[in-house]
Amino acid sequence: MSTPLRRYELSVQGIAARSLYRRGWLPRAPRAAVLLAHGLAEHSGRYEHVGTWLAERGIAVHALDHVGHGRSSGPRCHVDRFEMFLDDYGFVLDALRKESPELPFFLLGHSMGGLIVSAFVCERGPEVSGVALSGPPLAIAEGALRRKMSFARLLRMVAPKLRIAAGLPEDGLATDPAVREAYDADPLVEHKLTVSLACELGAWVEHTHDRGAEVTAPLLIQHGADDPICDVRGGQAFAKAAPRGGHRSYAGLRHEIFNEPSYQEVLSDLLEWIEGRLQGEPVSS
Repeated sequence: MSTPLRRYELSVQGIAARSLYRRGWLPRAPRAAVLLAHGLAEHSGRYEHVGTWLAERGIAVHALDHVGHGRSSGPRCHVDRFEMFLDDYGFVLDALRKESPELPFFLLGHSMGGLIVSAFVCERGPEVSGVALSGPPLAIAEGALRRKMSFARLLRMVAPKLRIAAGLPEDGLATDPAVREAYDADPLVEHKLTVSLACELGAWVEHTHDRGAEVTAPLLIQHGADDPICDVRGGQAFAKAAPRGGHRSYAGLRHEIFNEPSYQEVLSDLLEWIEGRLQGEPVSS
């Protein structure tokens, strides 16, 4: 049964005077809270249905627009250092914990947000009730992509803010063409990123992909089995290495599993996992 909820949106001044945009979906009496990190070139507003669905079932959901994304400050799709993402995510998490110290907190990241959350957990070691990732980029680049990254690193030396195409496959987001149509029409979605951000992403995939054993909190990775953007094998290996890791792949689904027609099934699995952690159940794959 769904419960009444309220929404909020606000801008806060974060680290180094960065303006960070936050939004949330809050039930009247939450049982737990989730801090969501969105993916590359998008923004937290694309998770309205995710936040609403979970909040109606008693889970408070908060999300931020990363620096250079959505309504947060900074050059579009650019960072000088990947650690800026981690700093901002930690800043918001600390603020939320002060606002709701009684709630257990879960971390949730999609795609690049999954890399941010993975790296945040490995680098900063937060005490949380669980970590959930959707389609994270945790596989090392091979072949042509590795060569492109080598070229990007050279280009960064002379033009770090040069914008290059994100290169997402036309039908790679979801099986429903309407998802891509809405993505392309969204004024807050970017279709290019800077060379600096591309290099930072590549470097932090390499820095993080084999550190699953460092994630001591319960871990769930959900991934579309037909994801052409982020290799499912990276998440499988990461979850297998984690002491309390589990991995679920979904046949026929592509990259944005929360935007597939069957997204409620995916969210139901996520909610079941959260509730299991709240009840102290052992983690199962």
